[in-house]
Amino acid sequence: MRAGAVVGTVLLMAVSLTGCSSEDAPPDSSRQAKPLIELALPAAYDANKGWDETLSWVPQSAATLPVAVAPRAGAVALLHSASNGYTLKVRAADTGRVRWTSAPWKPPTPLEGAAGDPSEGEAAEIPGVAVVEQDGREYVVAYAHGLQGKDSLHKGTEVMRLLVYSVDATGTSVKPLRQIDVPVTARPGQVRLNTEGGRVLVGWGERGRYPTPSAAVDVATGETVAYDQTDDLKLPCPDEYSSCSDIRVMAATADGPLVSMDDGGFGIPGRWFSNDVRPDGTNAQTDSFGNNWNGMVYGVGGGHLIAGWDAPGFDTDPVWSVHDVRTGRLQASMTCGYDLSNGVTGKNRESEREYPVVVSPGGHYLAAGPVAFDLQRKKGICLAGDGNRKSIAITSIHDDGTAYGEVQEDSAANDTALVVTQVDLTAGPDSAKALEGVEAPHVTSVKGAGLFTGPDNNGHFRVSLRQER
Repeated sequence: MRAGAVVGTVLLMAVSLTGCSSEDAPPDSSRQAKPLIELALPAAYDANKGWDETLSWVPQSAATLPVAVAPRAGAVALLHSASNGYTLKVRAADTGRVRWTSAPWKPPTPLEGAAGDPSEGEAAEIPGVAVVEQDGREYVVAYAHGLQGKDSLHKGTEVMRLLVYSVDATGTSVKPLRQIDVPVTARPGQVRLNTEGGRVLVGWGERGRYPTPSAAVDVATGETVAYDQTDDLKLPCPDEYSSCSDIRVMAATADGPLVSMDDGGFGIPGRWFSNDVRPDGTNAQTDSFGNNWNGMVYGVGGGHLIAGWDAPGFDTDPVWSVHDVRTGRLQASMTCGYDLSNGVTGKNRESEREYPVVVSPGGHYLAAGPVAFDLQRKKGICLAGDGNRKSIAITSIHDDGTAYGEVQEDSAANDTALVVTQVDLTAGPDSAKALEGVEAPHVTSVKGAGLFTGPDNNGHFRVSLRQER
């Protein structure tokens, strides 16, 4: 497995988990006296202060894991499975106190093959949970893909079901503010949900992290807007011979969809276009024929997007930039030798984005794999390999610039092993150091604590919060 694939699919799991098909009810908050699981952590965290919770129903081969953080509320949302359905539980990140639990809810009937086949490398599709901050308010969204209305007489309708809750709810049997069923057509594991633009975006199909078609969902009203290849989302074409086709929506924002074309060019239709916000050292087109725009969105996070651009000349490193999503305004740029075959610029436009965009809690830093930016100092930090040091893929960033990541290391069995690294983004790549036998936090700071995930003492998936020192 490539290092990027490890970051993308095992970001929440520090190591493999032992599969378990049993169901578990939400544990009572009174069980805080139970000893903490022993963890080896970075020096910034106190392994003896915090709380743990186990979700024993999560299978080893799960493609996603049912835990999400609400940073503004300082809360962690967890999804439990029980005989009468699934239940959300929201805990205070600092104390572990249970703030509220939802009434049980039933997901749509899973599609055939949803359980996956670990022997064939097929992941299991399970219900999930996400947090979206829309118009200054945080919501918890439980979601599941399946067939609505399937029974002995009916085939059912395929949907992605969303159940929307206010993060500041109270009670022990909270009902959702609304239920929204988004019609989709996809095989198990091919439906994606992201909240990176301030609206929920549901995408489905075979096009990696940002598939098409897609639909934007306003969780406050329940309104859904579907986007497909027939919609009027096209951006300006470089000339009359260009098709400007193969469009995908990368994020749903309050100002409309952020659109990226596989042949180059991106923006929000009617608002701004990438050619007007190009960084220095890049040309408008990627070839002398003028058929394709330069520039493509790599990913979105924290109200910003990271884009890759072809640089002029033969065998030159690409230019990477960060922009405000709603305005397109350029905030920083740099050259960085992140392999184009794994990126999004001209050499391989159809490739799946290997790395998610990760953002520090306060929004001062963001990164996608080895491409990182300091938004306060308006500069980039390139962590791609330099011929001696290996590439570092960032997985989480603290507000002080301390970032944690992973490198790929060949083992004696010709497999891969995760090597956790720590790097000070204010000092640059030379500050990187390996942390032997240490877990990296998935979220670095939520109410003064870090979130860590991995197996408990029985091999079941657990979520751990540990206080900062």
